[in-house]
Amino acid sequence: MQQYVLGVDQGSSGSRAMILDSNSTIVGYGYQPVQRIYPQPGWVEQSPQDIAESVRQVIQRALAQARCPAHAIIACGITSQRDTVIAWDQQSGKPIGNAITWQDLRTVPLVAEIDTWEHAGERRERLGQFPGPYCSAMHMAWRMRHDSAFRSAALEGRLAVSLVPGWLIQALGKPTQHALDYSLMQGMTVLDFRRKQLWDAWIEHLQIPRAALPTPVSTLSHFGEIDIVDHHGDRAAVPVLAMISDQQAALFGYDCHKPGQASCTHGTASFVSVVAGATAPPQGIPKIYIGWELDGVTTYCVEADTTVTGAVVRWMQEQMGWLPDATQLGPLAQTVPDAAGVVFIPAFTGLGVPLEDRTARGTLLGMTLDTTPAHIARAFLDALGYQIYDILTTIQTETGLSINRLHVGGGVAASDLACQIQADILGVPIARASNTETSVRAAALLAGLGSSVWSSIDALPRLAATETIFEPQLSTATRDNRLVVWHRALERVREWS
Repeated sequence: MQQYVLGVDQGSSGSRAMILDSNSTIVGYGYQPVQRIYPQPGWVEQSPQDIAESVRQVIQRALAQARCPAHAIIACGITSQRDTVIAWDQQSGKPIGNAITWQDLRTVPLVAEIDTWEHAGERRERLGQFPGPYCSAMHMAWRMRHDSAFRSAALEGRLAVSLVPGWLIQALGKPTQHALDYSLMQGMTVLDFRRKQLWDAWIEHLQIPRAALPTPVSTLSHFGEIDIVDHHGDRAAVPVLAMISDQQAALFGYDCHKPGQASCTHGTASFVSVVAGATAPPQGIPKIYIGWELDGVTTYCVEADTTVTGAVVRWMQEQMGWLPDATQLGPLAQTVPDAAGVVFIPAFTGLGVPLEDRTARGTLLGMTLDTTPAHIARAFLDALGYQIYDILTTIQTETGLSINRLHVGGGVAASDLACQIQADILGVPIARASNTETSVRAAALLAGLGSSVWSSIDALPRLAATETIFEPQLSTATRDNRLVVWHRALERVREWS
């Protein structure tokens, strides 16, 4: 009988399931959105029950499309959003309150308080990043102070906390251990990632109950089982043999496994990730993460983001009325040959790497009475390319890595013009896969590694045959001149608010 592996990707906007056969052909797929809850301004939550139910349903849809029996699925891998913590009662197995998502801002005052801690200089070095209001550690510390049910469960030894994959095994099956892989544990912002162990001083300072936390383990581990049911009612308990966090999964799913290989996923923001290799580079401006650990070898990656991308497209659509829907950004920008001197600094929430200026604000420069929405759309695509250029330049300067190609996916990457502009500005080829569901693909591939469908990372099937390549067409002199204008414009918007 043909054997299959299942990948699950649970994100903030929705849940996905993908089934691959032993040739890595996609035979089944399912998607379902997950609603957000807004109990107060700045608060963003999700229902743990809704998250689990959405995953159950997308698995059923993928099984129905694949027309394979449940017992033919030999392994499952799970990837998820990094900073959404779910708590449950170990005795009843029921969730304690809603999950606080990475978009929630209720912990801003707590972050300001934590910034006065005498060991502040250690945080970036040990955690790989400065903890902000999006961080899981902040959410848990907030709940210890303000959520009586959470605090009582902690004090009575009944509390369990985890990111989404741990909860899914609890809700849909049976865990064999209370654990997360290293990449997800680092996403909880409680892991000293260079030592791959919990940072006890930090945990104690935040008054997070250590006993409730998962154990950090390798990417390929036996985490437990999830129960699945196919369209004929056939049931099976499928072992969960792999876990990985979402951005690292995207990088892995683009076949980026070696130092210098890089990806950019365009979503709400554009996340740029670069494989750093088996040694964690010195801490600089970008974030450093554990990517994955296979066969005892840890692979690290360097990451930074543009702060906003899809959010700007929605602003153009919903606030300005320039786009009938998000897919029309590229076609609108295509109607003009260039931005006609317009420079768009999309610093709606500040500037990220390398300037890290949260006081900067979105600005349009160089407009005339002839400027149209098409010019502004074109200027935004230019700005996206410039931001990615600055991120990659910073990463290369700080790490010494050489980046010769960028793999892209996500909403904006569907535009040929956007990909060509990025190739022109970066001066390297842009590779876009025909199927950009790379995170869920990675979860399935890792499940295949864990179950010996594929013997090693080198034996994994590649995306290359299905990629569209965009080669640079801009001269070096023209690119350099445009970058000078971009960097001059950046100085105009700094320290604005």
